[in-house]
Amino acid sequence: MRTTIDAAGRVVLPADVRDALGLAAGSEVDLVLIDGRIEITIAAVEGTVSVEDGWPQLTPTRADQPTLDDQTVQDTIRINRR
Repeated sequence: MRTTIDAAGRVVLPADVRDALGLAAGSEVDLVLIDGRIEITIAAVEGTVSVEDGWPQLTPTRADQPTLDDQTVQDTIRINRR
């Protein structure tokens, strides 16, 4: 998939990529340069882990961080299995 860099150095991620990863305006990502290529990953959510009914639950530290729900987990698994 090809995109362009604008005069300010910004790269636009196509809508289908943003939608598949659940990214929206203000989402944080990490960039890493590896062997001449750029790898973009979703920034880790900072939070605390507790166990409820035998299942781990992540509670974000910051209020603006998204919670992790079952649908997001299922979508992520499906996308990564492709």
